[in-house]
Amino acid sequence: MKLKRTILLCPFIYALVGATVALAAETEERQTIRKSFTLAGDRERRLELDNFEGTVKVTGTTSAEVEFVIDETVEADSAERAAAARRETHLDLTQTNNAIRCYADGPFRCRNGSNNFHGWKTLGYKVRYDIAVKLPAGTDYQVKTVNGGDLEIENTSGSFNLDNVNGAVHMTGITGAGHVYALNGGVRVKFTANPTAPCYFGSLNGNVEVWFRPGLSADARLKTFNGHAYADFPVSSLPSDPPTKKVVNGRQIYRSGEFQGARIGQGGPELKFDSFNGDIRILEQKN
Repeated sequence: MKLKRTILLCPFIYALVGATVALAAETEERQTIRKSFTLAGDRERRLELDNFEGTVKVTGTTSAEVEFVIDETVEADSAERAAAARRETHLDLTQTNNAIRCYADGPFRCRNGSNNFHGWKTLGYKVRYDIAVKLPAGTDYQVKTVNGGDLEIENTSGSFNLDNVNGAVHMTGITGAGHVYALNGGVRVKFTANPTAPCYFGSLNGNVEVWFRPGLSADARLKTFNGHAYADFPVSSLPSDPPTKKVVNGRQIYRSGEFQGARIGQGGPELKFDSFNGDIRILEQKN
C-alpha cells in the first residue's frame, strides 16, 4: 500500500524553544545520582518523568523497584555561574503511593504563564541530566525531554505517553499501547505483542516506523505531507475521517477529514500514524 495526501498544519512555534547553544565553559562539574523506590501490591503503578536537557532511557525489569541512575553535568562560564546553577536548577524525585515523579526544574520552566528562558548562553551555565530508569513490569509511564538526545525504551509492558522535541524516540520489546511523538526526530517502535488498545505514532520532521507481530488486526489512520505510507500487511480501505464543522462570523466552515483510513486484517484498535516531513512504515516483525 502506498498512500499520500496533502494537509495543512499550524506552525510549531515551540520547535526552537530551548535549542542548545554552545557555552564557552570554564567550569565543569559532574556527579552521579542513584535512587530507588519500591512499588507495593497490585495497585496501579505509574512513572512521570519530565526532563529538559539530556537523554532518557527506560528499561523494563522484573524487580518491584524503580531504580534511577542520573548523570548530572554542569557547565558554566565561571565558578560564580556554576554556583548559580546549583541554586537555580534541581531535580525533584518523589513518590506518592505507587506514583513516582522525576521533574527537572529551573529557569527553563514557565512561571505564571510566561517563559523568560532565552537559552543556556544567557544564563552563563547549562545543566544536563542523562537519566536511566529500571521500571517494574506493568508500570504505566509518561516520559518527556526537550534537548540533548534520544528517548529510548526497552522491554516495558505498561501503557505509555512519550514526547521528545529535539531528538528521536526508539522503543524495542514493547507490550502495551499509548502515544509517541518526536517533533524533530524519527519514531521507531518494535512490539513483542500487538497492541489491543488505541495508539498514536507521530513526528513532524522524521520517519515513523512501527514493527508489529504477524497476524495484526487494526484500523489504521494515516496522515503525511512530504512522504508516503507503506504497509507489509494486506489492507482494505476504510472511510476517511468525517469532516469537521466550525462557525466563523456566522458562517459554517467544513474541513475534510485529515486521516486516511486503512483496515489491516479483520480490523481492531485504532492505530494513528502521523508524519509531516517523512514516511510512514507499518512493518511486520517475524523474528
